[in-house]
Amino acid sequence: MLEVLRAGPLTTVQDLGRPGYAHLGVPRSGALDGPALRAANLLVGNEPGAAGLEITLTGCRLRFRRPALVAVTGAPARVSPGEFGAAFEVAGEVHIGRCIRGVRTYLAVAGGIDVPAVLGSRSTDTLSGLGPEPLRDGDILPLGEALANTPSTVEVPDTTSTVELRIRPGPREDWFSAESWVVLCGSRYQIGVRSNRVAARLAGPALTRVVAGELASEGLVLGAVQVPADGQPLVFLADHPTTGGYPVIGVVHPEDLPALAQARPGTSVVFHGSQRGPG
Repeated sequence: MLEVLRAGPLTTVQDLGRPGYAHLGVPRSGALDGPALRAANLLVGNEPGAAGLEITLTGCRLRFRRPALVAVTGAPARVSPGEFGAAFEVAGEVHIGRCIRGVRTYLAVAGGIDVPAVLGSRSTDTLSGLGPEPLRDGDILPLGEALANTPSTVEVPDTTSTVELRIRPGPREDWFSAESWVVLCGSRYQIGVRSNRVAARLAGPALTRVVAGELASEGLVLGAVQVPADGQPLVFLADHPTTGGYPVIGVVHPEDLPALAQARPGTSVVFHGSQRGPG
């Protein structure tokens, strides 16, 4: 068993999510920084998609009620006992400190967090409420049996001062002026303070629509860049809704989203776009 002594502002159980249920209105959820969770799992000999903890910004304090092999990756933080980015044995308390850089730190334990799965995933979905509740002080989490796999070594990438996102035109890019696409792909935006697991909200030059009126709700995908009425774009992350009524000007390459999820408010964001489509 794993006891949560201090949960911090938002610590959740996450694996690689539950993709494939958007037609039922269920977001994919899962770790916002999938590569970091995979790396932590490999360090302790788990399968890459085993459930671990996603710890937001200010860290947490845990107590293991039996000896366990643990690894911490993602946003760099002080770990006591143990070392960030390496597997270590623990029997008792572990303290994950405040993120030195980035936003989200990941903890994996050999055997994984063994909470009940919902639609094939143990992930907490902050939008729909599926999966376990965000952790609170005093919660007890069951641990699975460690596999016989040999723990691996991994390279833990560092966070960056500027997030660079590859973007391709979306289904409603023709609802915007040609200048808007140039502005989007030629300006610096900043991560807004209202960003969360649902979306990274950006602040910068507004994008101008040329098609007025309402848009019927239509499907949304991971990385969709939606533009609300104020013209400020947002990029949908793992807990995004499955439909929306604002136009989507573009879609970000999924491999670039982990860096976006690790960016703090005020971090610069630059889009690198392919050519605007016909029309």
